[in-house]
Amino acid sequence: MSQKNLVLLGPPGAGKGTQAKELAARLRVPHISTGDMLREAVREGTPLGLKAKAVMESGGLVSDELLTGIVKERLAKVDCGPGFILDGYPRNLSQASILEGILTELGKQDVLALELEVADEVIVKRLSSRRSCPGCGTVYNLVFSPPKREGLCDKCGTGLVQRDDDREDVIRERLRVYYEKTAPLSDHYRHRGLLKTVPGDREPSQVLAALERAIG
Repeated sequence: MSQKNLVLLGPPGAGKGTQAKELAARLRVPHISTGDMLREAVREGTPLGLKAKAVMESGGLVSDELLTGIVKERLAKVDCGPGFILDGYPRNLSQASILEGILTELGKQDVLALELEVADEVIVKRLSSRRSCPGCGTVYNLVFSPPKREGLCDKCGTGLVQRDDDREDVIRERLRVYYEKTAPLSDHYRHRGLLKTVPGDREPSQVLAALERAIG
């Protein structure tokens, strides 16, 4: 596979996190999410990490400027030499432009964007069917991976709950924000010949195989 600097795109619930982990293992490159980058910088106590920690502890949002520094810090690490998979970054056209500048500065080739296409109604059904265990954190899906006993966690027997962000009205609002802020990235990468689209509504193994074919 010649191109290993990858960005995963797609609406919330498209399965980006699941596929990114599998793909990263196959390609032997790090799977990096925005949250991972922030937590790692904080854990390592880098100057940028300390700034991010102060912002997060005060309940604020990490600025694009600070996030840019942390992205650059992470992509400069040795383990990103063979490539990387970014999940959750960039989220908008401004961040895509910033990422291009970072890659140029680090002497890395541009990314290939892989977009998981899933219809809205499939997303709503997929996410609204999720249930979580407040006891041990296990996540179930009433359609694809239901618990053995209705409403109870298989592992610890705790009653399952639906998280607020898995309610249908919240999911539809998340989709609206996605189409407004993040979906324009598809056209951005398509116009530059850097986008491959893959159906994301199939079995996870089939989606992974399609992603691998898209990379080449």
